[in-house]
Amino acid sequence: MKISTKGRYALRMLIDLAEHKNDGYVALKDIAERQNISKKYLEQIVPIVNRSDILKTNRGYQGGYMLADTPDKYTVGMILRLTEGSLAPVPCVEHEPNDCARSATCPTLPIWQGLNKVINEYLDSITLQDIVNRQEDLYGNDYCI
Repeated sequence: MKISTKGRYALRMLIDLAEHKNDGYVALKDIAERQNISKKYLEQIVPIVNRSDILKTNRGYQGGYMLADTPDKYTVGMILRLTEGSLAPVPCVEHEPNDCARSATCPTLPIWQGLNKVINEYLDSITLQDIVNRQEDLYGNDYCI
C-alpha cells in the first residue's frame, strides 16, 4: 500500500486547520503557504474532503475553511479512506464477506486479513488532535522573532 500525494496533502491540510482551529475561517492560500503545497492542488482536494462534511466553508473577504467538528473527531484512517478509497493491502480483503473463489483454501488469506486489521486499527487510532498535541510536545509554543 502506498499513500498518494493527494492523501498526504489532504492530511496536512486538515492538520493545519486543526492547528489553527481558534483562528476562525482559514484561507486556502495561507494553508498552501504554510504547508508548501500548491493552492491549485488544495483546491482539488477540498471537494473530496468536503463531501463527508469535514469542512465548514465561508465565501467572501473573510472566507476560508475550518473543521466542522473538533480535531479529536477525525482519524487519519477516515481521512485517508476519503482520498485513497480502501486501505486494504490486497483486493481480496476489501469486502466482507470475502468474494474470492480461493478464500476457503487460500493459505495467504489470514496474512492479508491480519495486515489489513493492523493497518486500519492503527490509522483509526490516531486523531488530528493527537497529531497537534504531538507537535506541541515536540516544538512547544516557542516563537522566535
